[in-house]
Amino acid sequence: MAWLADPPGPVMPPRVAFAVGRQVGGAVDRNRVRRRLRAIAREARLPAGAWLIGAGAGAATATHRELRSWFGAAVQALEARR
Repeated sequence: MAWLADPPGPVMPPRVAFAVGRQVGGAVDRNRVRRRLRAIAREARLPAGAWLIGAGAGAATATHRELRSWFGAAVQALEARR
């Protein structure tokens, strides 16, 4: 996960992009993981800025709870660096 803060100015909603590579599986698996991550990103109140969320091979078999936990840990790690 990577995050780039917006420059000072009007507050915009966060912009989120997903990088789900072929190691995750076929197109159906990659799209499923992308949809699941998109739903988790909507639930998480992300700060404004540009977000890049990547998924590895384990994402295809992970439960929703596991994905949400990994997502939350990554966001906390990025916020700790701020």
